[in-house]
Amino acid sequence: MTITMPEALASAVGPLPDGASLPLPPTFDTVEAERQYLKEQLAAAFRIFGAFGFSEGVAGHITVRDPAEPHTFWVNPFGMNFTQIKASDLIRVDTDGKVIDGRRPVNRAAFVIHAQVHAARPDVIAAAHSHSLHGKALSSLGIPLDPLTQDACAFFQDQGLYADYRGVANDVEEGKRIAAALGPHKAAILQNHGLLTVGGTVAEAVWWFVTMERSCQAQLLAMAAGTPKRIDRETALLVRSQIGGAIAGWVQAQPLFDQIIAAQPDYRD
Repeated sequence: MTITMPEALASAVGPLPDGASLPLPPTFDTVEAERQYLKEQLAAAFRIFGAFGFSEGVAGHITVRDPAEPHTFWVNPFGMNFTQIKASDLIRVDTDGKVIDGRRPVNRAAFVIHAQVHAARPDVIAAAHSHSLHGKALSSLGIPLDPLTQDACAFFQDQGLYADYRGVANDVEEGKRIAAALGPHKAAILQNHGLLTVGGTVAEAVWWFVTMERSCQAQLLAMAAGTPKRIDRETALLVRSQIGGAIAGWVQAQPLFDQIIAAQPDYRD
């Protein structure tokens, strides 16, 4: 028996035994079922960010586009700790920042940045931003993430750089400039601010953020130790094709979500 698999996974997985299956993004029979799944994924994503220490006071947000009303998105309520967020705590806002579902206010910066990203990129289902330590440290240098390691190659020529920081993102025009800097890419470094990643699933956006933050850490360590040797362009592009696609991002995130599912099942409440 031969089981086909997405091309992006073919080089990472050995021959599948009979009856084996690969973890792939689920499909749904109803919008209601898909919405609940997305909300649970989003709640779990915040738990993952909390576990990695990506919180910084009330800063940081992850959003997911609503499947029934795609001009709206679900996001964390203002001021709630990432490690305590449940699916029922999430709020839904429209492109004007009006809360449609939920009982708490939205972080204005979340609305300003994410509403413009979602508006500019119809392909983006989820977006993640926080002030993680190494991401904001590297952002202060005004340079891109270099292809210094295999993991960093996922972002080679697939990252934007927003170099026009003008304070806390309270202005819609600031959100538009950030969305423009992101362009068609999976991620952007926001100079003097932090990281922004996007994806076709919550898991994908989360994985790009996690691995980009850790790649920023690796680059800073390498730069502090000496003169890092870059991976050549041809190899970096090859590696990006192997580990930088949407399905690869989704699969890479699954161990993180499995850990939350097993250890903190209340995220679904």
